[in-house]
Amino acid sequence: MEQRIKAAAAQFHVGSDINVNLESCLRLLDKAGEQNPDIVVLPEFCNHLSWYDDADHCYRVSLTLEGDFLQAIAAKAREIAAFVVVGVTLQREGGKVSGSNLLYSPAGELLGLSDKQVLIGHENDFLERADQPGAVTETALGRLGLYMCMDGVINETPRCLALRGADIMLNSLNSFAPDEGSLHIPVRAAENKVFVVAANKVGPLVPEAMMEGISAATNIPVEFLNGAGESQIVAPDGTVLAMAKTREEEVVFAEFDVTQARDKRRPDGTDIFSSRRPELYSVLGENPESLDAPVFSGAAPLPAALIQLENTGAAALDEAKAAVQQAVSDGARLIALPGLFCLAEAGADNAVSESEAAIAALADVAGDALITTSLVLEAEGGKQHCAVAIGAQGLVARQGQVHYSERFSWSVLSDRFDVFKTEFGCLALMCSDDSIYPEAFRLVAMQGADVVSVPLMPLEQWELTTGLIERAAENRVNLLAAMQPSELGNSFGAALHEDFTIFGEWKTRQFDGVLTYPMLTRADSQAGVTPLVLHPKNAENKVVSHRTHLIDGRPWHLLEPLLATKDS
Repeated sequence: MEQRIKAAAAQFHVGSDINVNLESCLRLLDKAGEQNPDIVVLPEFCNHLSWYDDADHCYRVSLTLEGDFLQAIAAKAREIAAFVVVGVTLQREGGKVSGSNLLYSPAGELLGLSDKQVLIGHENDFLERADQPGAVTETALGRLGLYMCMDGVINETPRCLALRGADIMLNSLNSFAPDEGSLHIPVRAAENKVFVVAANKVGPLVPEAMMEGISAATNIPVEFLNGAGESQIVAPDGTVLAMAKTREEEVVFAEFDVTQARDKRRPDGTDIFSSRRPELYSVLGENPESLDAPVFSGAAPLPAALIQLENTGAAALDEAKAAVQQAVSDGARLIALPGLFCLAEAGADNAVSESEAAIAALADVAGDALITTSLVLEAEGGKQHCAVAIGAQGLVARQGQVHYSERFSWSVLSDRFDVFKTEFGCLALMCSDDSIYPEAFRLVAMQGADVVSVPLMPLEQWELTTGLIERAAENRVNLLAAMQPSELGNSFGAALHEDFTIFGEWKTRQFDGVLTYPMLTRADSQAGVTPLVLHPKNAENKVVSHRTHLIDGRPWHLLEPLLATKDS
């Protein structure tokens, strides 16, 4: 039975005058209320710019739950008869301050409070990281989960909310980064099959009088000291239902059926939650300080190639050999072919023998390069869908599929992800149906993978538009995704920029506001070889901003929902 609701995301400017900021919140809530929404989401840090003279200043401009600011928000929720989410800084015991998202009911009651779990930049100097899981609140609209900005740039916080049953995830942002809107917001909806309502800011994110000086001191152009806007509402398949502009105050609305978020099945029928392997994810919940840091020795640069084929099945093998020879002669050291390209039927009895023949044929033309694809190999208990690397000596590495999928139900599952040392760095191989799980990329990145090659056979559009790109971005790994052209898209590669850390000295390019988005090379829809250059060496730097490491900064102490097995 459908359960349709109307959601709104409001974006506006927040300055350093708390009273003016309150007026802005109330004005935008009134504007939203004209359309009778069921829920309205406001941005992060609505009470004051996230810019402080010192810790005392941060505390003084922060709020109390009983104070006039939040009581006015509660009263306005009653007036417009809607759930309201607002991000603020809160005064806590001992003179501490948290960045917090608060959920008020249409009766003005505080229903949920979530502290920010992943802090970025100078937030680490002024705010306390959450020590409790984020709120998931049962309401008449469905189960609502709260998170804030950098919480959604990496996957763990939203993932835990979804695993705890959130139907709608509500994200308040304070972001200058255009890739939050294009990448990090929509992927959290699609990878968890939930709705996301996200509200960002526009206008200066630092004191206006200081913008020129801050720009000069940080090498950040003034335009990127402003909120990026693009507040949006996203469906469980990754479709953006509504999006605001980048520079204007605006409220966007969308109506949707909440019950769609309770169907976690892929087009082939695979349930993406029940097929998770939490017994394999335990390292994600360990303190990074207790783990051995990976050793990086990646090359810079690495010539690579993506190959798309006119044929499939047996006829594709000769075509693939010719394309590999061309790529090798052009200098490619890592060559990616589509998955299962030479097999007429992957589950057939002769799939293993056909795969062995393909390995021998590709080895003959590999030269000094490694060739990646996926094939079907023998495994204990049957046959296994494997991502493979092939060199002149034959099979160099294999990675069996780890997560069950209906379309490859015949495959024996592997119980681990491995990485492989090569002359150009650390290579991870990943089957297509493993790449939809954010935990999978995390595990290989924590083992030091510089490059991940995915022989891709996508089932959903989001895998190409946000999914795999975001996996490369949030883990700072280079990526090859080779596939046969289809209505969903074509092969692509993602290479890491050298200049990355915000507020650092950028040597090869000017800061462009992008937080983590890699450099993309896309193949067209024709068969052939697409050359590109990857940068394994750049995978070593995962510090996106001051005291903000993309992997070690995960909220490892709050990941029980992600790690819980059926028996726990």
